[in-house]
Amino acid sequence: MTYEGVLTKMQTEYSNPIQYYLVFENSFLHLNQLLNKSMEITFLGYQCLNCGKKKKIFRQGFCYDCFMSSAAAGDWIMKPELSTAHLDIEDRDLEYEKRVQLQPHIVYLALSSEVKVGVTRLTQVPTRWIDQGAVQAIPIIEVPNRYLAGITEVALKNHFADKTNWQKMLKNEYLPVDLIKERASLKYLIPKEVQEYYHPEKDDLYDLHFPVLEYPKKVSSLNLDKLPNFSGKLTGIKGQYLIFEDGTVFNVRTFEGYVVKINL
Repeated sequence: MTYEGVLTKMQTEYSNPIQYYLVFENSFLHLNQLLNKSMEITFLGYQCLNCGKKKKIFRQGFCYDCFMSSAAAGDWIMKPELSTAHLDIEDRDLEYEKRVQLQPHIVYLALSSEVKVGVTRLTQVPTRWIDQGAVQAIPIIEVPNRYLAGITEVALKNHFADKTNWQKMLKNEYLPVDLIKERASLKYLIPKEVQEYYHPEKDDLYDLHFPVLEYPKKVSSLNLDKLPNFSGKLTGIKGQYLIFEDGTVFNVRTFEGYVVKINL
């Protein structure tokens, strides 16, 4: 069977194990059903997720012009502490920024390669942790806007990593940590502005189980710009990565906006 379309990040369903779907315009693939089977990925071209034009993808599925102009690619996306919608100050599009920034956000601890601190919208729980390949995660606080979440993350970055070691995550290398105890120790590290939202007694630890038959000992990234055609046996899915029998891993999210053909 052949599937063709523009890559977007895999859609997920929180269950045991997590269910993964690759969704195209007119079809979709339930990837869990392809474990231990061969698949071929062929790069056909580009299509910007924002403007829809067949222009080379620059970042986050956007062409260069859209990445530099779209409100969905503002600096506050990666650095929530730069959010200004709560002050009625526009970055690129105040209406869009209010819609995204002025909603409940979570600051959390997640265990993937090590314990990391991060920020996500409440509506993205637990999707955000699945996308990161975290085996456990726990909210620290829930706040009403992205700015408060951002300054909390900044305060905690001195004590926790804020990025995932993707190679260790894919090899499932991590030291067990009691996230409930870690969260309970943070009271005096959290900014005064958000102390009222800190409730460490909640029973809200998430365990995440990924569909992986065997974790690789070494990993090598598939880059469609350098290798436009790849075939391999799918042995696992974790985070936004497809894991193949030979240790090749493919980060679907990195190649959003790429047009591909998949043969099964």
